[in-house]
Amino acid sequence: MNDQNNNVLEFKDVWKIYQMGDEKINALAGVNLNIRDGSFTSIMGPSGSGKSTLLHVGGILDMPTRGNLLLNGKDTSTLSGKEQATFRRNEIGFVFQRFNLMPQLSALENVLLPMIKPDLEKAKELLDKMGLEGKHNKRPSQLSGGEQQRVSIARALINNPSLILADEPTGELDTKNAEVIMGILQDLNKKEGVTIIIVTHNPLAAEFTDEIIEMRDGNII
Repeated sequence: MNDQNNNVLEFKDVWKIYQMGDEKINALAGVNLNIRDGSFTSIMGPSGSGKSTLLHVGGILDMPTRGNLLLNGKDTSTLSGKEQATFRRNEIGFVFQRFNLMPQLSALENVLLPMIKPDLEKAKELLDKMGLEGKHNKRPSQLSGGEQQRVSIARALINNPSLILADEPTGELDTKNAEVIMGILQDLNKKEGVTIIIVTHNPLAAEFTDEIIEMRDGNII
């Protein structure tokens, strides 16, 4: 359940600092940001602005150097490594630019990967919902880029997460397939209330979202 202020994700003065030789790089520089339940948000900005770092920290793939990240009201810094992995699997679905599908597995098997107890019928229903009827047993190499991204969206949804994080979900796609993928994400948000954050360089993709947040030099501007 979400906390009382209806925020799925909260960044509270979050810093992510990398040491590069003698230089310190502030990938995130005191970010304060609330992501509301049921929102559809895009993060934009030039390369090196901190967009992907924000997504990685928000997905508990990386921990802040300082500051606090709350997911559904839970301070993630209080979790052990094992608890973080469990929380990440149960609460967050990831969609990546290059799909990150296992090449030796079928579409159906890829969708089932995040589940502890495989639910074949649910996975099949999600693939059908993505317009992949009859392609459950195809391997990624037998699918188009747009179809592969739809498999990855089904995989992201399989555990009923509180939040979908998509890193450049249209980056490997042509305009037509990019519009299809963004339409699917928009429908998930509008019709089913799924909270979604995307990082994108593509202004056409950002137009599908309700809020555009711009970043520069580790800050929200």
